[in-house]
Amino acid sequence: MAQLRVTHWLLLIAAASGTALADEPQAQGFVDGSTLNVLNRNFFLQSDYRSPSAANQNYKQEWAQGFIASFASGFTPGTVGFGVDAHGFLGVKLDGGKGHAGTGLLPLDSDGRSESDYSSAGGALKLRTSRTTLAYGEMTVETPVFDTSDKRLQPEYATGFLLDSREYADVHVQAGHFTAFKNQDATTSKGDFTGYGVSTDTGGISFLGAQLFEDRPLGGALYASELTETWRQYYANLHLKQSGFFLDGNVYHTQDYGNAVAGAIDNTAYSLSGKYTLGAQGFTVAYQKIQGDTPFDFVGGDSIYLANSIKYADFNGPGESSWQARYDLDLATFGIPGLTFMTRYVAGRDIDGTNAPKGGAYNPFDPDTGQFVPQQGDGGRHWERDIDLHYIVQSGPAKDLSMKLSHVTHRANAAQAGDDIDRIYIVIEYPLSFGHL
Repeated sequence: MAQLRVTHWLLLIAAASGTALADEPQAQGFVDGSTLNVLNRNFFLQSDYRSPSAANQNYKQEWAQGFIASFASGFTPGTVGFGVDAHGFLGVKLDGGKGHAGTGLLPLDSDGRSESDYSSAGGALKLRTSRTTLAYGEMTVETPVFDTSDKRLQPEYATGFLLDSREYADVHVQAGHFTAFKNQDATTSKGDFTGYGVSTDTGGISFLGAQLFEDRPLGGALYASELTETWRQYYANLHLKQSGFFLDGNVYHTQDYGNAVAGAIDNTAYSLSGKYTLGAQGFTVAYQKIQGDTPFDFVGGDSIYLANSIKYADFNGPGESSWQARYDLDLATFGIPGLTFMTRYVAGRDIDGTNAPKGGAYNPFDPDTGQFVPQQGDGGRHWERDIDLHYIVQSGPAKDLSMKLSHVTHRANAAQAGDDIDRIYIVIEYPLSFGHL
């Protein structure tokens, strides 16, 4: 495939997409269509390492308060409307000493202590014609091949172009080109994209794809992406929704190209999951397989739409096979509306990292020992168990107040090279919506 040049695609798609549904009503004006929301997020995270961690810490614990403000304008009237989106963030440390820092909630200073506070801000300009929007600036992104995550105090953000088009029924087109990334505990965007096993500052990531028949019983998706001078990645999804049943299949293929700064990569990853809902209960089973001598690689914290990528581990080691069993319960049936329970168990095995190409990101050369050192050995296996209890206030002054308690346990052998860890999350969120300004 020729090198992806998404900045060209954006202009071509925008120019070609303005007629199919041009008679659709436009949104309210720039001011009348504006909204302002503030999310108050209180986050406690504790990690208890049962095996030596990479930082030689056996215990990490931080508690912080975050405020995430999001402003979205409407569009100016006319065939092409203009608008602006903006966001601001403030994080404040409530607890976390030097010996316990490093959970990802707060940035670290030069002494390894968590900062007392940090803040950031960004925004994007946007234009719209018919049902197509083109934005440029700093934003969150949600696609199967590049997805900024929101798993800590601050969401991740990326800087670049994003086109979103719904001109034709049952076809949702997305294209983007991003050249800078802001991590969850950072205050500024940088030009490097950190992958699962490689960090590159050679350019950025580009993608093009479409969600097909999203609201139909049978639907799917097709996407392609390119990480500059590293790899090209292709994604396909097919899902079936029926009353009480959901079947979902995902597949990725990743191939190195150009200077291959992460080394040789030829990797196929796929998963298949099925969920059966019976009244208030949900039962899920899933299988996931990684084929290749390297792990499934991705950039952006949530850019892995595989069934067994869960709370702590992604189960994406070279050659890895993994199974999941999950149980969900909606306690509204028992007189507690807004309260849900989830538990799952995933076990992975058959990991073999010893065949990763020598000199690549997954089998680098160690000048101190004069040997190549693969990230993972042969015979790797691990398991993870997650337990979540989530409550959302349904009415009254505290309506939409959310409280979530999560416990994660992960155990691995030496060949898998992961941590033996017990982790506790307590997250309290209270959204304030100021509606249309």
